[in-house]
Amino acid sequence: MSDITIKAADGGSFTGYLASPKGGKGPGILVIQEIFGVNKVMRDLCDGFAAAGYFALCPDLFWRQQPGIQITDKTQAEWNRAFELYKGFDVAKGVDDLKAALARLRGIEGCTGKVGSVGYCLGGKLAYLMATRSDADCNVGYYGVAIEADLGEAPRIARPLMLHIAEKDSFVPPAAQAQISSALGANRHVTIHVYPGMEHAFSRVGGQHYDKASADQANARTAAFFKQHLG
Repeated sequence: MSDITIKAADGGSFTGYLASPKGGKGPGILVIQEIFGVNKVMRDLCDGFAAAGYFALCPDLFWRQQPGIQITDKTQAEWNRAFELYKGFDVAKGVDDLKAALARLRGIEGCTGKVGSVGYCLGGKLAYLMATRSDADCNVGYYGVAIEADLGEAPRIARPLMLHIAEKDSFVPPAAQAQISSALGANRHVTIHVYPGMEHAFSRVGGQHYDKASADQANARTAAFFKQHLG
């Protein structure tokens, strides 16, 4: 487990946390951060995917504002900083950086070349955009925020996409959820799971709204999805 360097398409470079499978060979998963940076939660997710046989890479998407962000959800000051970073985030450049990271992951020795993405919160929206803007083999989004703003891109989805939606998500109101379901529900490439009574970030271990039963269900669905499409 180590940090690697990724070259940005428009110049410069940034880092990402890479966890490798014990056997040294397997598909890849691009793990897309929440608004707290490449923190312990994200690194633990990478380590978990590596234990399941994947190369897992979590790139630092806030590097254009401040490299190396690793904050938590435990204090108001950290939440304030997280929202500042979220508001200052350039989505288009973020997707470009993810595409650069995807290519870097595919090129890692031992990677089979099959690579998907999984994102959480901000990363959940970016996973949706990876489905519309990249050649990732499959993508998974957990409680993605503001997906409804980019539903015009939905016709571009040509590879498997799974979305986990929290029914009581404070950041994704019922009207937005209805828009997402209406725009994507008929697309044969898209699978949507709604988790009754769940709040935003229900799968973040240690988070205020963590729910083990729903998290386990979502994670099992994600594991099966990746095994089917990347195995």
